[in-house]
Amino acid sequence: MEHLTSFKKKRVVPVIISGILSFIFFLNLFSLYSYADNKFCEAKCVSDIDIYRNHDNDCMKIALTFDDGPHPKYTPQILNILDKYRIKATFFAVGINAYYYPDTLREVSKRGHEIGNHTFSHPHVNQVDNDHLKEEIAQCEETVYGVTDLRTRVFRPPEGMIDSSILAIVRELDYRVILWDIDTRDWAHTPAEDIAKNVIEHIKPGSIILMHDYIGSNSPTCEAMNIFIPKLIEMGYKFVVISELIDTK
Repeated sequence: MEHLTSFKKKRVVPVIISGILSFIFFLNLFSLYSYADNKFCEAKCVSDIDIYRNHDNDCMKIALTFDDGPHPKYTPQILNILDKYRIKATFFAVGINAYYYPDTLREVSKRGHEIGNHTFSHPHVNQVDNDHLKEEIAQCEETVYGVTDLRTRVFRPPEGMIDSSILAIVRELDYRVILWDIDTRDWAHTPAEDIAKNVIEHIKPGSIILMHDYIGSNSPTCEAMNIFIPKLIEMGYKFVVISELIDTK
């Protein structure tokens, strides 16, 4: 496998290679999430002030987050919905997708949303050595910076996997770890009505909602957003970016 740092040196990539890599990326995501629930229970056992699954507050603030993008179709659709309701969200970008779809990621930033780090190639983080993980995080940061001129400062590990060794690396790189307390399971093509019901029933001040802007065909994400977002606004909740949520006193 070619070394990650050599990847960005390629300035011209044939379209067919882009398609193949995107397909492989999607298959890798499916493999990861097929056992994500089991891995997340491991993450719950790690407790640290730099790990946020939610952040209680008296201001009714909550955070909507999206993983794995940018995606040339779904990310723009999501951005338009966020604009419709005049709310902000946080997008945890995968570096390789930021490389292929820089204009889409640039639009995320332009519209005032926060961009987080979700590694460069979305690996099983507990199956790579420390140097590889550091490079995954650094390569994603550099790719996002090259597109948006902004540095990522919040990190979400693929599949939510975090343990003491991973946390030590993330802390060394001066990141805060963002997990979630509401998993919509949109990646599993859960029906939009079920997603919305789950969110509305479990929401509380400080909640962090997990969604995805890079999913295979027939994503339910946008339909679900149009159901639960107006309901949560009606209930008095305020959607903010992650950094604002976790810095709320």
